[in-house]
Amino acid sequence: MRRKEFIRLVGAGVAVAAVGPLAGCRSSQSSGGRRIGLAVANLQADFFNRIRQSAEAEAQAQGAQIIVADAGGDADKQVSQVQDLISQQVEAVIYIPAGATAASVPVRNARAQDIPVVTVDRNPDGEPGDTFIATDSVAAAQVLGEWVVERTGGAGTLGVIQGQVGTTPENDRDEGFKNGISGSQVTEVARQASEGWHQDEGFDIAQDMLQAHSEIDVIFGRSDALALGAAQAARAVGRDDILIVGFDGDDAGLQGVKDGTIAATMVQKTMYMGQLAVQSALRLINGETVEPEQLQEGSLATPDNVDEFIGEHP
Repeated sequence: MRRKEFIRLVGAGVAVAAVGPLAGCRSSQSSGGRRIGLAVANLQADFFNRIRQSAEAEAQAQGAQIIVADAGGDADKQVSQVQDLISQQVEAVIYIPAGATAASVPVRNARAQDIPVVTVDRNPDGEPGDTFIATDSVAAAQVLGEWVVERTGGAGTLGVIQGQVGTTPENDRDEGFKNGISGSQVTEVARQASEGWHQDEGFDIAQDMLQAHSEIDVIFGRSDALALGAAQAARAVGRDDILIVGFDGDDAGLQGVKDGTIAATMVQKTMYMGQLAVQSALRLINGETVEPEQLQEGSLATPDNVDEFIGEHP
């Protein structure tokens, strides 16, 4: 699918969609509500869409306006988009970096204009947001690793399909999962990074891994999409014996757990994080003190409890 830049202004009954960097937004103001920019990594991902939906709903409830800019996974485009948001005179920016490359530039540019920044899911190295909202991925991935050890009886041959190298979630999930399998005989024999956490990447990487390491019987896809791609690759070669786990709790991932495509996933509180991001932005605009980190607990979804997450996503 061709990626498009997605722009939306929400508040006081106004909704504007445009293709191009914030085209048309200057003429779309209609209220004196607070103006917040939301720079999203990639709206093709269910994870980021949930955050957007929740943030828009909370902004409307608070009488604020929110401008959404979708980077489509392009970090360089996002630098330009955030600069455009600054030129729109937003009073705060909610920022989900599209990658590690140039991730610190938007924060630096916003701060140069005394605009507070709320970072979500990913916190730029060396230039963190005024507050950072995310899942405690170290703790959550450790729980997932411990569950894998339990399911495998403490022994297995592991392949890891990484997310974008250098990003906060990749680093933290790596650390936590290693903690979870530490002391067991679950041994990593292969790892390879994706560029965008996508399902087709998971398929290609898993296919290569299984050809090179036929002994692999556990795969950790750092996102649900990567895990689902790995499951496709495993099925294609008749390997239904591989324990595959993901991370995020996306709709497709939860359904994958329910139908047995993957064994488990770690569910993030995406709806709450979007709401909290807007609340934090408004507090920062008003000069209130906000904690530098607001980490949320993840929840392990397995076939035993997945229906509750499908029924109402946290």
